[in-house]
Amino acid sequence: MPSHKIRKVKIRVLVADSSRIHTHLLSDALKRDMDFEVIPFDAESRRLISAATGLETDVLVISSNLDEQPSRGFEFLRDLRAVRPEIRAVVLMDTLKDELVLSAFRAGARGIFGKSQPVDELCRCIKCVHQGQIWANSREMSLAVEALANAPATRTVNARTLNLLSKREIQVVHCLAEGLGNREIAHRLKLSQHTVKNHLFRIFDKLGVSSRIELLSMTMSQPGLAPSPSDATKKGTNDRGFSNELALLQKAADAGLPAAQMAMAQVYLTRRSSPRDAVRAYTWYLVALERAAQAKMLLTNMLTPEQIEEAEKTAKTKLLKPDAQIGSDLESLQTSELKA
Repeated sequence: MPSHKIRKVKIRVLVADSSRIHTHLLSDALKRDMDFEVIPFDAESRRLISAATGLETDVLVISSNLDEQPSRGFEFLRDLRAVRPEIRAVVLMDTLKDELVLSAFRAGARGIFGKSQPVDELCRCIKCVHQGQIWANSREMSLAVEALANAPATRTVNARTLNLLSKREIQVVHCLAEGLGNREIAHRLKLSQHTVKNHLFRIFDKLGVSSRIELLSMTMSQPGLAPSPSDATKKGTNDRGFSNELALLQKAADAGLPAAQMAMAQVYLTRRSSPRDAVRAYTWYLVALERAAQAKMLLTNMLTPEQIEEAEKTAKTKLLKPDAQIGSDLESLQTSELKA
């Protein structure tokens, strides 16, 4: 019988460097590795997310600087992670300063690579990231672990949390909840787009989120920020925005973002406009917990036994103080079920 060689599936790599010239030069260099199918991204940067999604990218190699704007690549990476979290990314860094390394990790980078390093090393980095590993040296990993250990507890959005925001920041959040983009927000509030972006950065920092999707998750589960279906119907003008927001959250949840999945569960738990909403809430909680379990396995491989023990002790302490809002929702659900 004739022998048939098994064709090796190549790793599909999308390259988006700081300029089109650099993109093509780097792509040509990577193409020398027969394990790669390299695609240079030379379209407008705003199409990067759709390109990464439509081209079934395995690994995205992206510069931290795009459109001649420092850290612009981090913004694209956060938005991409919101809709396609399975795409792994290597960030090309002009400098490996501590704050930029942390920004890259927070944006979702799985590999940190200095532009002064050789291409052969970048090839190994891409293969490592494609296999599900983290590519970073001991100093960069220490920075990430230390930042994680020193990070404040995740804030629950409630009335006290909203007090952290200024009046203008609250207005920006309300506009986001209606599904408006930066340009539309700027037009409505009579601000420049640059000012809107600065407001968003401050909001992210105060609420402890890193992307619009995470902020969206908060607004969907917080009555003070998101319009309810009934309120939207009464006002008429917010109905489309609320529907768009829910659709975006649903898309992010379907794509596998745990924060969006938890938010979907919370939306159905607090809304309960039909008997099926309790089932939907439970379903999304199950999905989110499974995703969280996968993330736990990944982090377990990154941490030392001492760090894992420390984290488990802290988690036990937090579990003794369940979230008041969820507890209230569950109590309300139990009461309504008894009355039914």
